[in-house]
Amino acid sequence: MVDLATEIGKDAGFSVQIEPMQFSALIPSLTANKIDIIAAAMFATAARKEVIDFSEPVYTYGEGLVVPKTDTKAYASQEDLKGTVVGAQVGTAFVDALKKTGLFSEVKVYDTIPDILRDVNAGRLKAGFADYPILAYNLQQGNFADVRLVEGYKPVTVGTVAIGVRKSDTELLAKINASLAKLKANGTIAKILEKWGQKANAS
Repeated sequence: MVDLATEIGKDAGFSVQIEPMQFSALIPSLTANKIDIIAAAMFATAARKEVIDFSEPVYTYGEGLVVPKTDTKAYASQEDLKGTVVGAQVGTAFVDALKKTGLFSEVKVYDTIPDILRDVNAGRLKAGFADYPILAYNLQQGNFADVRLVEGYKPVTVGTVAIGVRKSDTELLAKINASLAKLKANGTIAKILEKWGQKANAS
């Protein structure tokens, strides 16, 4: 999403300065004018749309499931992890969705995805749920040797990732959408997704 924001900036004629921050701080920072655009793996959910506006969809995915490599069971659904302690990232759509199922003895909330991976890697956490592309990328880097991404797992919370702006910034949103359309058409988005180990699947 950082690469994409940079490309949009080039196309739309504005400079992009990246400010890394906690996922849960993104919307408050946007509405408080500390940042102007949210370019993160953020689902354009109905609740978030009440507070901010989103661009056209960038791509679509659901949660991925990670477990320790020593756990070789084929988990196809959340039901298969009934009664266990699982982890998810604060501020994401996955936390409430997991809690609402009533399946798990506890849903531990972590600040970052690497924190989830660290506990699964160390055997302190039975399973972790997080953004599939980010899990795949972290594991591709070889940082968590004792964690595996469960291939046969079917995600429940599927959402569309888009770029977030303040509701008052209609002109900026129009520029972003125009650039997105151009970058989709010329293959730039597909190239960026490929670079990060993802497939372009947005309509």
